[in-house]
Amino acid sequence: MPREGLTLRCEKCKMENYITKKNKKTHVKKLEIKKYCPKCNNHIKHKEKK
Repeated sequence: MPREGLTLRCEKCKMENYITKKNKKTHVKKLEIKKYCPKCNNHIKHKEKK
């Protein structure tokens, strides 16, 4: 199955806030999205966890 689940982690506080899916065959690089972090109370870049 090419689509796998992953966790997004806040760059600032390292809190794992979001769970999403991506197609590993078409998107080889790590996912980076600007999302809201409730702990930081701000929109911060979230990266894919290892």
